[in-house]
Amino acid sequence: MTETTATSYKSPLHKMTQTTPTSLWNDSASLEELSYSINHGAVGATCNPVIVVGVLKKEMARWAPRIRQLIEEMPHATEDQLGWQVVREISAESAALLKPIFDAQQGRNGRLSIQTDPRLYRDARAIVEQAVEFNNLAPNMIVKIPVTKEGIPAIEEATYRGISINATVCFTLPQCIAVAEAVERGLQRRERESKEIKTMGPVCTIMVGRLDDWLKVLLERENISVDPGYLEWAGVAVFKKTYNLFRQRGYRIRLLSAAFRNHMHWSELIGGEVVISPPYAWQKRFNASQIEVSPRIAQEVSPQIVEGLTKYFADFRRANTENGLSITEFNSFGPTRRTLRQFISACSDLNAIVRDVLLPNPDTALI
Repeated sequence: MTETTATSYKSPLHKMTQTTPTSLWNDSASLEELSYSINHGAVGATCNPVIVVGVLKKEMARWAPRIRQLIEEMPHATEDQLGWQVVREISAESAALLKPIFDAQQGRNGRLSIQTDPRLYRDARAIVEQAVEFNNLAPNMIVKIPVTKEGIPAIEEATYRGISINATVCFTLPQCIAVAEAVERGLQRRERESKEIKTMGPVCTIMVGRLDDWLKVLLERENISVDPGYLEWAGVAVFKKTYNLFRQRGYRIRLLSAAFRNHMHWSELIGGEVVISPPYAWQKRFNASQIEVSPRIAQEVSPQIVEGLTKYFADFRRANTENGLSITEFNSFGPTRRTLRQFISACSDLNAIVRDVLLPNPDTALI
């Protein structure tokens, strides 16, 4: 934090970064969007197949020539291999933009978060192998690993190998505790061997909006009648409870808020030593708002709201209770399945974009 006069804040998000311990990351690896975010105080960014598909759709004029080059450079590569090379290059490019922040903050921030292939979610060894490779793309990478049953041992092993991890596909208190404990085990193994840990910067994402989304699905499916406003608070309630527990136990990992659906996924978490990672469009919306930037992380969600969610939604009870889910149940939890399906579908979308360059459709291509 720095001392800055009120008139010098560029935006609400910039004010947050200058007056509170809350960090801003950009939920995109687009250079244009990341540059905007850095200008408003961002100190990190994320990438995954969904994000890369979005970047390519917006910037295809820029990336199509590079894909053609890759086709020549990798003559035996599949669409999938070519697509993931694009993921690597987009990620490394954004990492370079963040490198000065990484150096200044000694590894705590300034990282580009790259996602392991979501199709590996059942294979801990494969996840770790890819995490090692991705970690070597740039000195300031942080690697996303899904919080599945197999992802937990991968998180421990990757941490032990000195990789800063970003636990993703995570929605619940039980998942977050499993992540924090895995990271602690990895850090302790490094400490016992006198290996460096002070420049590592692990985070655990809570996809707050995706938990809200799931409860809205259940509302319709099970004909539940509850104040619809309650559903906007589910992810926030889980995040705040998890944050308090992490502080009590002294876990050496920060929480990250992602999957934005309303301003409370930002405004209610201000003041915590956490990361807020909204997409570019939400950043523009927040910066155009009149929402007061003030610490709210310590303000409890209304007990009436929590009681209502607890009463009507078994999956909220599971998400908001320490032992509500066992590790073996992570893969079958509704939001986990929905999110993995989307991420895996994005891999197919990425392949299709590469295919249009590799094998242009003769029915639509200009002759």
